[in-house]
Parts: sequence; C-alpha cells; structure tokens
Amino acid sequence: MNIPGRSTATPSSVRAFVRSRRARPASALDRYVAVFGVLMTAAVLGNPLSAALAGLAGRVEPARAAAGLALVAVAYAGFVAVARLAGPVALPAADAAWLVLSPLDRRGVLARTARVLLVTAVVVGAVLGLAALAALGAPDQLVWRLLGAVVLGVSATTGGVALAVLGQVTPSWNGWLTAVTTALLAVAVLLTVAAVGGRWRAAFEPAAVPLTWPATAAEVPLAALGGAPLTWVAAVAGGAALGAALLVRQAWSALGRMPARAVLAASLRVGHVTRAATVLDPSALTWAAEDNHWRSRRLRSRPWPPLPAPFALAWHDWRRAVRRPGRLVALPATAVMPAVLVQALGGPVGAAGGPPLVVVASVLAGALAVAAAHTAGARRDGDNPALSRLAGVGRRPALAARALLPALLSGAWAAAALAGLTLAGALPTAPATGSGTYLDGAWWLFGPAMAPAVAAGALRMARRRPVDHSMPVIDTPGGAVPTGPLFWALTGVDLAVLGCLPALAAFAVGTDGIGVLLAAQTITGLAVLAASTLRAGSANGT
Repeated sequence: MNIPGRSTATPSSVRAFVRSRRARPASALDRYVAVFGVLMTAAVLGNPLSAALAGLAGRVEPARAAAGLALVAVAYAGFVAVARLAGPVALPAADAAWLVLSPLDRRGVLARTARVLLVTAVVVGAVLGLAALAALGAPDQLVWRLLGAVVLGVSATTGGVALAVLGQVTPSWNGWLTAVTTALLAVAVLLTVAAVGGRWRAAFEPAAVPLTWPATAAEVPLAALGGAPLTWVAAVAGGAALGAALLVRQAWSALGRMPARAVLAASLRVGHVTRAATVLDPSALTWAAEDNHWRSRRLRSRPWPPLPAPFALAWHDWRRAVRRPGRLVALPATAVMPAVLVQALGGPVGAAGGPPLVVVASVLAGALAVAAAHTAGARRDGDNPALSRLAGVGRRPALAARALLPALLSGAWAAAALAGLTLAGALPTAPATGSGTYLDGAWWLFGPAMAPAVAAGALRMARRRPVDHSMPVIDTPGGAVPTGPLFWALTGVDLAVLGCLPALAAFAVGTDGIGVLLAAQTITGLAVLAASTLRAGSANGT
C-alpha cells in the first residue's frame, strides 16, 4: 500500500487512509448531533441520579445490605463472564479480515478496542460501586464514601477485564479469572445465607428460643462495613486501584502478543451478536452460542435406550442436559435469587399482603428461562420440519414428550424459589382472617402446579418465527413502538402468564383460598399444555 507522506505504514495511518476515501466523511453537523445527544442524555439523567445519590445517606438494615451485596457480586461475576465469553478483544469484520493478518503492529491494531473496553469497564464499575454503596449505606461523609465506592468498583471491573485480556493471550491466566468468579459466587452464597438465614431459623424454631446462629452475628460486620473509618476505605480503594493499574499495564503489554486465531474467533462471535442486534433476531444469537459450545467438544457415542417413539425422539434433550452439568448445578443456586431480591428491595412483607410484583415476576421469568433453556429439540423441529417428519413421529406426541424435561426442571426451580421466598418471610404463612390451614407455608406446591403452563410457554417460544419487521408501528405518548419485536417478545410469555393466573391470584390475595387456587392452578396448567399441544399439531397438519 502506497500512502503519501508515509514511509512506514502504521495502524493509524491505514485507518486515516481508509477514512479519506469514504464517500461522505464526518461533518461538523455530525459532531454537533453527537455532542447534543450526550448533553441531552446528561440532562435527562441528572435529576434522577442526583436524587439517587441523595438517598444513599443513612444506614441500611443488615439483611438488606447482605442481599444487596450478593446481587452486586453476582452482577460483577456476570460482567466478567460476559467479557470472557466475548473475547474480550475483538474487531469489526473488515478489520479482522485484513488488519489482523497484516504485518502491522498488533498492539496498534487492537488499541482502539482496548480503549473501548477500558471505557466500558469504567462505566460498569461506577454503576457497581454506586450499587454497593446503596446496599451498605453512608452514615457520614457521603462524598468521600461515594468516591471510595466508585474507585473500588472501577478497579474491580478494569482488573477483571484485564484478566480476561490476559487469558485471551495466555490461557494460563484463565485459571485466575475462574478463581475470581468462583470466589465471587461463593461470597454471594454466604451473603445470601446471612440475609435469609435468621428467618430460616425463625421458621423452624419456637419463638421462645433466641436466635444465636452465627448468621445473625454475620450481620454485625455488614452493619459496621457501611460505617467503616474513611482511612480504611481510602487504604482499600488505593490498594485496589494499584492492583488494577498493574493488571491493566500487563494486559496492555500483552496486546502485542495476542494470537490472531483468538482475535478472529472473538470477532466472529461479536459479528453474530451485531447481526442479531441489527435484525432484532435473538434466536440467531442463541443458535450461534449453542453451536459454538458443541463445536469444540468430542462426545461419546452410546446406544439409544429402548423407549417408545415420542420419548426416544425427545431423549437427546435429556442427554444434552446431562452433558452440560454446569447448567444443572447452577439451577439450585439461581433459585435463591428471588429471596435475595426481596431482601434487597427492603425486606419481607406482612402476612396480610402479597409479595412485590417484581418478585412474583422474577419467579415466573426464572422458571420460564429454565424451561426455555432445555427446548433445543423443539427449536430444531421448528427450523427444519422436514427432518422431524423423517422421524415418523407425529407433531403432537413429539411435543408432549419434549415437554417433560422443561416441565420437570422449571417445576423444581419454581418450587425451590417459592420455598426460599417463604423462608425469607416474603410470602404470608397465615390467612388474613387469622385461621390457619393445612396448606400454610406450602407455597412451593405451586411450582409443580405451574410447570405444565411454563413448559407450554417455553415450547411456544422455541417454535416462534423470526421477528416480522413489516408489522405496523404504534404511536404512543412514550414514543413509537414497533409491533413486530413486541409480538415476538410476548410469544410464549403470554401463554405462560395465562396458564399461571391462579398462582398469580394466590400471590395477590394471600393464603385465603390457597387450596382452591392450587387445584385451579394444577388444572389450568395441564389444560394449557394440552391445548397448546393440540393446536400445534393441528397447525402442522398432523
């Protein structure tokens, strides 16, 4: 390449050469629009942000602090996991196609991506720091404690991203990143136990017995953590910033040794994400993630069990679930998150009221997510009907057989989540009239009762078509709403909500008539699953 005025090509000169040959370079109007958008965003977010910062002053209940810190730890672990999954160093398709494999300096080629990662880590770290301070509270010196929390959050996220970059360069660093993620999840579990442990003891011990379990003593450090001396806060923040700076420097030095294969693989994954976001088709993203997981694995071939035809067709869903034990192990751990959410929102409700709407929605959404994660067979049948017809199994019996696994797992998850909410005191254990029933505290029974309806919704989600962007756009006071993505997002969710109406009514009215509503939920769930299976079969001519 012959670039005028340059004897040696550099990444910046190559990009400048490409920008100079564009049909329409960026104008002053484009820059004005960008600056105006930033200023408008700051003006819109300024008032809510200042109100949120003013609400940080004061102490927080220890149980709520433990739950909030558990959510922050899980969010940070999720951020690190996403960064590791994304690469994190990746390039656009054009740059990955020719700049990575060119003789240009590798660090110069990847410098722009590194700066984007750094800015993203700083923003996410600031948000996590504010969330941690909101969980702990600031009894005094709000400005300095806020500064310390932001420095700690930014140091944690930048250090985590730096570890992910080092793991992309040298796989031996992945062990440190895995250890950090595991330690964070262990801390989240301990904080969850500290948040709901006292109420768990209270649910099973007589009221006259004082609670002396260390879970109540574990709340003492949490209460003192929010009011720690500023010298300690400054020392911890300074140490974290120093460690993060060393990791960032190490990662920057390692960019020059980044293997081209790792960058190309990460760029391919980012390309799938960008394409799915551009066409608003998340199913393409999930298929890419699924195929990427199984592509590098060698599986053993075992004989198929002698099962009836529909169950034999659905057997590979069970084998797929067993071959991903990490996902099965994560199910019991995530079932406690609704109880943690209750504590983070301000503690349990009284016996006369129901749980907050967000908590009930989290139970239904979690059960639906667990069920949808095990419907790959139904998705394959929907994408390739010809292959499913070659199996010689009707649509209805195949769907009925495929519904067993998501119903079993979602029912178990919902039962565990409802049991955790009961132990946390978020669900009433006595009717509002004051007369108890034999079903007091048996909210977990709604988990198996909701399972058929949740499985029906998950199977409908697996069979939905791509987003129809030709559908009209509705003008609302809040802005234009495209109906295509909206209908796509609600497909399957509407069926699950319809089938779980008796359970939602039970959560709203408390324990009055819980037995009748439990029976109604069982019947409604089975009826919704049967109707969905029959309708799917008739729609496909079987």
